[in-house]
Amino acid sequence: MSQLKKSALAVAIVASLPGFALAADKVPTLGDVFKASGLNVTGYVDASYTYLSGRNTFTTGGGFNRVYDRERNSFNLHTVDLAVAYQPAEGFGAFVQLDFGADADVTASTGTSATDQTDLQEAYVQYATKGGLTVLGGKFATLAGAEVIEAPANLNFSRSILFGYAIPFTHTGLRASYAINDAYKVILGLNNGWDVFKASATAPSDGKTLEAGVAMTPIKPLSVSVAGYYGDALVGTYGAPRYVVDVVATYSVTDNLSVVLNADSGMQEDALAIGTNAKWSGVAAYVNWKFADQWRVAVRAEQFDDKDGYRTGVTGGQKWTEGTATLAYMPTANAELRLEGRYDTSDVATAFTKTDGTTDDNQHSVAVQALYKF
Repeated sequence: MSQLKKSALAVAIVASLPGFALAADKVPTLGDVFKASGLNVTGYVDASYTYLSGRNTFTTGGGFNRVYDRERNSFNLHTVDLAVAYQPAEGFGAFVQLDFGADADVTASTGTSATDQTDLQEAYVQYATKGGLTVLGGKFATLAGAEVIEAPANLNFSRSILFGYAIPFTHTGLRASYAINDAYKVILGLNNGWDVFKASATAPSDGKTLEAGVAMTPIKPLSVSVAGYYGDALVGTYGAPRYVVDVVATYSVTDNLSVVLNADSGMQEDALAIGTNAKWSGVAAYVNWKFADQWRVAVRAEQFDDKDGYRTGVTGGQKWTEGTATLAYMPTANAELRLEGRYDTSDVATAFTKTDGTTDDNQHSVAVQALYKF
């Protein structure tokens, strides 16, 4: 018998032993190895198909009116996300999150590339104490908003108007949070403004933005967060004060039914001309109902009042309203499939650009999304 056949026979005999199978089951996965060393490695893949009735632009202003779902009739790889965290309860730690794909160019901060489909979404060093104090230094997500950059954490496929137009995405600076107890936490920070990674020739960040927030759970089913930002934002070639106040309230009616309310109010000084300010405000409501083990439905309704047209670019301002319904199915604990329909309308009859170049006061979309978390 050849040496190769002898080796194969030996492997087959050993593998057939009862104890061998048990030992193989105990072989640690790569995730187990990371956890044993204190590292937590997570991520997700987000892909979709979107059909949009219009050109996804306003007739004045020229920019996209959807945040990420910008395609009119196309498949898209939105994000491949990878996060690595070492965050002990006490002492120094760090968090790094990278995004690859079309969405990375949308949320890329000023001072970084917005054309390479790569974004360092978050990266910071942290120091935590047993007394409830945590300090971050680096780049981190905003405190504001009911929705976040990470798609699996949102109830719907498309992002809300408030997510794209009322609040910032990320900040670079210092942030300190203090947990008074299990129910109350306060946050205070100083950053390079809104979505500014670092100063550049076209976007100087000499002015800083102050952030403050409170997170509360006064009763078990209810959580409330309040966040405020105030500081200089770039207007033309100089900085002028900007503020926004954001409130999010979440109430769990039952284990399978929850309601979320989000309200924003903002203002930019010297937005239209020296001494002329621009204001915006909005409100969004969400209902999420898990009606079976693997199925849920989420409904969102919101209105954004861009009083002076500063945020959306529509001359004279507009009230922009949308309604969204999302049906979600989870075939496994790590995968989710979503089917969504959305309808947008404006009180300006010529706000939306149609595919033939004419205008309308509305647009609609249908989308299918596939998510996988690891």
